[in-house]
Amino acid sequence: MTEIITIDGPSASGKTSVAQRVAQHLGIPYISSGLLYRAVALMCLLENVSAEEVETRLAKHRLELQPTPTQNLVFLDGREVSKALHSLEVDQIVSAVAVRPAIREYVNQVLRQIPPPFVVDGRDMGSAVFPQARYKFYLTASPEVRAQRRVPERGAAFDTVLTEIIRRDEADKRQSDPARDAIILDTSHLDLDGVVQRVLEHIHPLS
Repeated sequence: MTEIITIDGPSASGKTSVAQRVAQHLGIPYISSGLLYRAVALMCLLENVSAEEVETRLAKHRLELQPTPTQNLVFLDGREVSKALHSLEVDQIVSAVAVRPAIREYVNQVLRQIPPPFVVDGRDMGSAVFPQARYKFYLTASPEVRAQRRVPERGAAFDTVLTEIIRRDEADKRQSDPARDAIILDTSHLDLDGVVQRVLEHIHPLS
């Protein structure tokens, strides 16, 4: 039986690290949906256009995500852009990109073309993109805990990162509600191993 496992949650809730570890444990691919939205945000920056304007240009671009055993590689028009997707500049506009209906459908179509089994993380993977998924998880943590986790990744001051996370939470609110049948896990007081173990306890061996 092929399976889809969704792991949703707000920014810096740990969903990416958890999804990667769960996928490795199960021996199946890991997919990061957020990278595709970040790639569209990068399109905006490269073309110096708004999220609204980039909607009309999506057909001009070829967006691909290739999972590897350790990471996702993202290609925009044949060029790998994975490292360029994690910057404060992309952080600041990705929410505006993600709320655009045409962009969401564009990204969802890319995701739905990936054959299962896989573990996918995002904002609404379990509620909107893969409602048929057998296993759905929603990770959360306080904004302060999430900011502390993200500081080393961004190389920015704690207050700057915290402000950005709170802004992202508000901007992403519509996409961030957990699926009604999702298992909700607060990761504030759990380390990575602890969260992964909690997730795996709910998953039966895939076959």
